[in-house]
Amino acid sequence: MAEFKAVIVQCGNEEYAIAVDSVVSIEKMEKINPIPHLPEYMLGLMKIRGELVPILDFEKILYGQSAANMQEVRIVVVQTEDLYVGLVVLDAKEIMEIPESSLTTSGLMAYSRTPYFTSVANLDERMITIVDPVILSKTLAGMDEIGDYVHSQAIQEQ
Repeated sequence: MAEFKAVIVQCGNEEYAIAVDSVVSIEKMEKINPIPHLPEYMLGLMKIRGELVPILDFEKILYGQSAANMQEVRIVVVQTEDLYVGLVVLDAKEIMEIPESSLTTSGLMAYSRTPYFTSVANLDERMITIVDPVILSKTLAGMDEIGDYVHSQAIQEQ
C-alpha cells in the first residue's frame, strides 16, 4: 500500500499536511525584516541558513488572523519552484505516513479560493488537509513581486 509522507502542521484548530519532499526545515521565529507595501499575509524577510526567505503568515492566509505574535509558533520552510518560502504555523506537530487510500478530493471542489488544497486525508480519528506549497506560491497575490525582490536582494549580496 502506497503512503504519502508529510509534515503535519496546525493552523487554527485544523491540521494540514505538507509533503516531506517540499519541506526544507522547521525553524523558530526569529527577527523578521518587514518590507513596506507587501500583502497583509507577508510578514517580511528572514535570513535562514544564509538564504533570504519570505515569511508568509499561513494563519492569516487561511483564517484572516495573524499567528505571528503568538508564543511558540514555527516557520516551516518549503521549496517552491524557484524560491524558499517560510510558512508561519501554530505548530509543526509530527511527520506522518498517510495511506494514499485515505486521500480524497471530494468536497474540495467547492473551494475555488483554495486551489492549494489538493486533497484531504480522512483518517479514523482526524481529518488532515493536504497543502501544495508550489500551488500556494503561484496563487497568492503578490508572490511574483516577492520572488523578484528576493532574487534582486540575493544578487546585491553577491
